[in-house]
Amino acid sequence: MSDPIQYRVEDGLAFLTMDAPPVNSLGQAMRAALLDGLQQAEADDNVDAIVLGSSQRVFCGGADISEFGSPRFLAEPDLFGLLNTIEAASKPVIAAINGFALGGGLELALACDYRFAAPTARLGLPEVNLGLIPGAGGTQRLPRLASVPKALDMITSGKPIDAADALAHGIVDAVAGPDEDFAAAVTAYARTLSSEDAPVRSCNDIDIDPATVPDGFFDDFRAGIARKTQGYPAPEAAIQAIEAAVGQPFAEGLAREQALFFELGETPQARALQHLFFAERGSRKIPGLDPKTARRDINTVGIVGAGTMGAGIAMCFANAGIPVTLVEISDQALERGLGRIRADYDGRVERGRLDADQRDRTVALIEGTTDFQALSHVDLVIEAVFEDLAIKIELFEKLDGVARTGAILATNTSYQDVDRIAAATNRPRDVVGLHFFSPANIMRLLEVVRGAHTADDVLLTALDLGIRLKKVPVVSGVCHGFIGNRMLEPYSREAARLLLEGATPAQVDAALTSFGFAMGIFAVMDLAGIDVFWMARQGRQDTFADDPGYGAIGDALYELGRYGQKTGRGFYRYEGRDRSEDPEVVELAAKIAGKLGIEQREISEQEIIERCVYPLIDEGARILEEGIAYRSGDIDLVWVNGYGFPAWRGGPMQYADEIGARTVLDGMRKYRDSLGDYGQRWFQPSALLQELATDGGRFSR
Repeated sequence: MSDPIQYRVEDGLAFLTMDAPPVNSLGQAMRAALLDGLQQAEADDNVDAIVLGSSQRVFCGGADISEFGSPRFLAEPDLFGLLNTIEAASKPVIAAINGFALGGGLELALACDYRFAAPTARLGLPEVNLGLIPGAGGTQRLPRLASVPKALDMITSGKPIDAADALAHGIVDAVAGPDEDFAAAVTAYARTLSSEDAPVRSCNDIDIDPATVPDGFFDDFRAGIARKTQGYPAPEAAIQAIEAAVGQPFAEGLAREQALFFELGETPQARALQHLFFAERGSRKIPGLDPKTARRDINTVGIVGAGTMGAGIAMCFANAGIPVTLVEISDQALERGLGRIRADYDGRVERGRLDADQRDRTVALIEGTTDFQALSHVDLVIEAVFEDLAIKIELFEKLDGVARTGAILATNTSYQDVDRIAAATNRPRDVVGLHFFSPANIMRLLEVVRGAHTADDVLLTALDLGIRLKKVPVVSGVCHGFIGNRMLEPYSREAARLLLEGATPAQVDAALTSFGFAMGIFAVMDLAGIDVFWMARQGRQDTFADDPGYGAIGDALYELGRYGQKTGRGFYRYEGRDRSEDPEVVELAAKIAGKLGIEQREISEQEIIERCVYPLIDEGARILEEGIAYRSGDIDLVWVNGYGFPAWRGGPMQYADEIGARTVLDGMRKYRDSLGDYGQRWFQPSALLQELATDGGRFSR
């Protein structure tokens, strides 16, 4: 293993260059090497100043998160003590920030006396995304060097800022010119400081006068972020830590930060968010596949279907700089799709999220046509047509004769059999599912469906493409609904059944949002379209024919033409986007329940949550049993990024691990035994859930 620090002395400057790819993480070896280098430079009379830089494209990505919870995290020198030692150095230390400085990486830079940044550098403290706060002085140094408002914004949001912003707020002292060689520029800057006998500086000498912070400022800030941070304790802890920086000595503020940091490390939210962090990185590792397998080049893309989904997918690729050929069957349909795309980009310009030149360049990448032969030259074709298996099979038969040899053929189906679609071609190895979520240009999730014959290079190319599109790609095997929609079935089934048993749509949705879901299930159904859910049930009646109440309320609303927001009525009434309860739906549910002999009663919030979430978890267990998902973390990524499951709970399988498989199993058995024939039909626990409950095991292994 090579030394994580390169050390050299040149004309009075000691250069400590971090060299631990890919991100110079501050693990124990790096910390020890930094301390050794610092001590060596301090002891050398020929060294006047120290330049701390990086040989990588980033300055420093922060702490080594794999050490969290292990003895290595606190092994000497720990990061907290190392940064205090750097700050107390007798010679000026200059941080040469050539790229990203994130988390502990920015804290490292803040502990230096001076900070010199490349114009492309990005600086941030994203610890809240892991359920934590900066734990090595970031909450104390940043408000002293910048300001309390800036520190609050950066730390509670976790969003990085650019070098110009950092310079304007005093976080860095100088920025290299856009055409300057960075190494030469930082060396010249350090020599100037040395020649001018620039003093060492310490945040220990900076006090924040409480009079500079308006009365009620912190409470107002809390109120301003309360809604978007609900369920997350880290932002509140960050506020408390920064409050401690105001009017208190530096050492006391550091002690308060440390206490809050370690308290947060023991919370379920921190465990959940760190689980998702590792799950996202682990999802790209496919068992049995050589990661060095050569990928196929994707430089041009064709999309069949210019409806809402097809247009959204086209925007995904155009946003990534990939030319798109959008194919429709008629000029009218094509113009509607292109108009939808133009309107979306125009809206972004109006909202200041895009400038007109960017819009024009991006829109120019999307070419529309009604000529199917235009797909003959593209590297990837994605079908985004009506969710009908026969239509998709016919389309793939046609694509097989048009697409070039080696082109990837992808279906955007949300639940159909990818293997049957692939069988319509003479090249099933080239077929894969790419299930985008609506709106496709916004939603992060991409289910990559691996067919029985999907080639290894096709699968890996699809995963890489997802990253290129800034998605979270997750591999699923072939089954009805794949991972996400398959699990949506028991979740929505129980919600609908609860209406027949006496709950109201608003009551169910309120319970689910109080649990942390972004939207209640009935609001989701109204948004997606009750007709869409009705269509998904067609052709599968044999799977639930023994339950006459299955989908009954949804079927009745469909027959009434109440499709949701698009018709102004669904489970709720709508005036524009404003939603209100509809007594007619409650009456309709009671009427159906009476016909089916279902007794209505008062239903608690706890029962709503348990009956919706526990079957969801159990279906996830079955998906793992069948090998449809490789890992429980993959399931969690799908439900957090595609279905609004609260990230601070880590996804359904992490939530089950947190409360224990035994709790979930006991709940399943409780409702199996208390709900009569219905319970016997739908609450039989999976073998995996029973096994984990018996052994005290976890889904995450």
